[in-house]
Amino acid sequence: MSASSLSWDQAVLQPPVCDAWKDIMEGAAYHLASCIVLLGYMGGSGIFGSLYIFGFLAPGYFCYALWGWLSACGLDIFVWNVLLVLICLLQLAHLAYRLRRDTIPEEFDLLYKTMYLPLQVPLEVYKEIVKCCEEQVQALVRDQNYAVEGKTPIDRLSLLLSGRVRVSQDGQFLHYVFPYQFLDSPEWESLRPSEEGTFQVTLTAETDCSFITWPRKKLYLLLRKDRYIARLFSSHLGYDISEKLYSLNEKLFAKFGLRFDIRLPSLYHVLGPASSEGESEDCEEPLPASGQADASEPPPQPPPPPPTAPRPRASRPDSDLLGEDSTSLIVEDFAELPGSFMDYVSEGEYMK
Repeated sequence: MSASSLSWDQAVLQPPVCDAWKDIMEGAAYHLASCIVLLGYMGGSGIFGSLYIFGFLAPGYFCYALWGWLSACGLDIFVWNVLLVLICLLQLAHLAYRLRRDTIPEEFDLLYKTMYLPLQVPLEVYKEIVKCCEEQVQALVRDQNYAVEGKTPIDRLSLLLSGRVRVSQDGQFLHYVFPYQFLDSPEWESLRPSEEGTFQVTLTAETDCSFITWPRKKLYLLLRKDRYIARLFSSHLGYDISEKLYSLNEKLFAKFGLRFDIRLPSLYHVLGPASSEGESEDCEEPLPASGQADASEPPPQPPPPPPTAPRPRASRPDSDLLGEDSTSLIVEDFAELPGSFMDYVSEGEYMK
């Protein structure tokens, strides 16, 4: 023990000094290995950075092993470097497996970048959503029906990836469904999980389309299990339905180009139930106070104006343009109703 301790003390306190440097240089394998290892340690982070690092370290350690076997003639140098080469190869195999497992098809990758990445949805959560639809992309050829009014059951939720789908009811055009919009979001929201129903509209492909679909029961199980995914679908469906409502609002227009807004009170009175108007008038009548009921009588009301003769409604010619036929609401349709656009003097007063 004393001899060994003295040797360690001498090695630390009095390190040996090279008596003479070798006149010959090491072989080319040694210098090549040093350059490759230097390049390997310049890699970055992440899975691709790890692939870069271990991709350079493996050949670098292999060159060190060749140098130890051929030039240095050291068994320990050769064994250690061969062991490091094997470790680097195993790490590369593991990284390649992870990269292959994390890879998703091109259509789903584009869907993630379009809809879910802007919301900072983790990739693992998105994979759960994709797994629910079995990672299958289905197709619709031109003029093929996705759903038929009154016949097709509501048993799935679908999202259009490419193409264009026409939505109609009783043969009348309603609106279009464009890529990255749900095909049947109103039908999905109209039913509870325990209810069943059929489509009230017909959906027909105008071009060759592709879409993904989630089975209803399987998707309900996923939404019940993961609350984050449930909130995510709720926001997507709500936005999609609002877009469809505003596309229908585009069909309410005046002859001179002024578009109605479903939020305006004048149009609300037109489209709302007639009973609500009568109830509001009843609520506006003031009730006399108990102390003033006997003191004075209410002032006499002026006589109502004579009723005006109804204006004859002109016949509306059918239009050849899709979406501008009998489903469009023209100003004459509201002329006979109170609170309509015709009650205003000018366009500016209506827009106030």
